[in-house]
Amino acid sequence: MAFEFFTPSKIFVSAILLRLILLLYGLFQDAYSPLKYTDIDYFVFTDAARYVSQGLSPYQRETYRYTPLLAWMLLPTTWPGIAWFSFGKVLFSLADIIAGWLILLMLRSPQGGSIPTPRALKLASIWLLNPMVATISTRGSSEGLLGVVVMALLWAVMHRRTALAGIFLGLSVHFKIYPFIYAPSIILYLETPTPRSQSSHPPSTLSHRLLTFLNPSRLTLTLTSLLTFTLLNALMYTLYGHPFLHQTYLHHLTRIDHRHNFSPYNTLLYLSSSTPATTTSFESLAFIPQLLFSAILLPLALLPSNRNKNKTLPSTLLAQTFAFVTWNKVCTSQYFLWYMIFLPFYIPHSTFIRKPVLGMVATALWVGSQALWLQQAFQLEFMGRSTFVPGLWVASLAFFAVNMWILGVVVGDVGLGGEEGGGERKVR
Repeated sequence: MAFEFFTPSKIFVSAILLRLILLLYGLFQDAYSPLKYTDIDYFVFTDAARYVSQGLSPYQRETYRYTPLLAWMLLPTTWPGIAWFSFGKVLFSLADIIAGWLILLMLRSPQGGSIPTPRALKLASIWLLNPMVATISTRGSSEGLLGVVVMALLWAVMHRRTALAGIFLGLSVHFKIYPFIYAPSIILYLETPTPRSQSSHPPSTLSHRLLTFLNPSRLTLTLTSLLTFTLLNALMYTLYGHPFLHQTYLHHLTRIDHRHNFSPYNTLLYLSSSTPATTTSFESLAFIPQLLFSAILLPLALLPSNRNKNKTLPSTLLAQTFAFVTWNKVCTSQYFLWYMIFLPFYIPHSTFIRKPVLGMVATALWVGSQALWLQQAFQLEFMGRSTFVPGLWVASLAFFAVNMWILGVVVGDVGLGGEEGGGERKVR
């Protein structure tokens, strides 16, 4: 009897073991190596949790820029015993697994294409068995938690549970701002099916079109998401006041992070950090092209023209997130997980699968341009050599160019993805 690896038990056990091995290795590296495995952000999270355990504000911890919900969730890290300090890493790793289960659930559902279980598991393994995903979570990055909420949001939208989708959307935006870019795509997805008898007679007046657009699903999503977001923020503001508002949201408008930043803005941020802030500083204006592209142009270009919106919606969210991260003024490895979670939905109709050589070239360029940047960053941070110009800046531009080329391919695939026949090649 042939050995079959792609069964639910084998894949999920392998995903758990991968993370367990990395967690144990991380303990060893932290104990014996000067280069620590644990991400610096994890110490920020746990310090904030310790302040909360003492009845203080998590924002007593400098550089804590997150919702208090995260600090609350990590309160067990303050309990006595060395093992409890790793509670957050275990929680984030468990979130990875739950997100992978939701991916599998959607791929197997009629809305996800009713993909057979073995093939769906291969696609879900892009997330579950991805060493980059597992490493980032076991180092103490909280992106896995948001991955669960985003996948739950996608599930609720595609199953037309609009009130639940609104709650998940409001929660995700409260937890980390960027998921608000998904709102336009979801709104466009929640259109009212047009009967065949009326398809050739579209609404003629502006008022009729407006009433048709404002259907119950769209109104429910809008109201529940706004209510959830408002209630959470009102609660946190009542408890922690202006520091919550500033650190969680307003800080990002003028954020200057020039370390560990793949963005082409990196060098400009470094130069800007040594000059007095102005009301028209470029770090405040950097959002304009980013949001125009990711939150407005891509949803309008990709969703209305496609017939098969069940197939198109997840890939549109991938394109939006990829654009948002690529254009973000701060771009770190953790952010790559924001779009990687959508890859299992895009891969089946990807040009990179239909043309394997192109896929290998794209992967090599994506990894290689990161390696070039990391080499320059190593020279700067560990060897003390000034590589900002031209080394680090050129490397950032190269990575940006590679990402824009990949994004162009993705957008082209999604634009054709809703057409009948779609040019899909199966991942066997």
